Amino acid sequence: MSDRPDIGDKLPDIAMETPDGGVVKPSDFKGHKLVLFFYPKDNTPGCTTENIDFSVLAPEFEAAGTKLLGISKDSAKKHQNFIAKHDLKAPLASDPEEDGLSDALGVWTEKKNYGRTYMGIERSTFLVDADGKIARVWRKVRVKGHAAEVLEAAKAL
Repeated sequence: MSDRPDIGDKLPDIAMETPDGGVVKPSDFKGHKLVLFFYPKDNTPGCTTENIDFSVLAPEFEAAGTKLLGISKDSAKKHQNFIAKHDLKAPLASDPEEDGLSDALGVWTEKKNYGRTYMGIERSTFLVDADGKIARVWRKVRVKGHAAEVLEAAKAL
């Protein structure tokens, strides 16, 4: 799919719901570097590990002038429970609507698991510069060591 935004492209500015029922969109972070990490589902092993890894490194991302935002299609209520259960420090957002940010970035995609085909979020991370342009893209992320790798890229930006 060549229509997916890539490095150098402006990040689409699409609103998402916060766990407290508010609204967040990428332009809210203008003037800061931003890491958007898309993950499939709250409270699953890989997604929990990824969120905890970003939470542990949250102070270092902050020191590097970089904001974090974890995004899945889970509801605001599920996010509240996920945050409380694991004491997560990285803010989360729900991207449940069709034509949401995950659609615009090409991470809502066809997946296969045990012979079953379904639509889901491809674990992906986007590092966005202070002007709202995509600086780095990681697709089909492997969780182990990923948050630390993203932190190094954020520091270098």
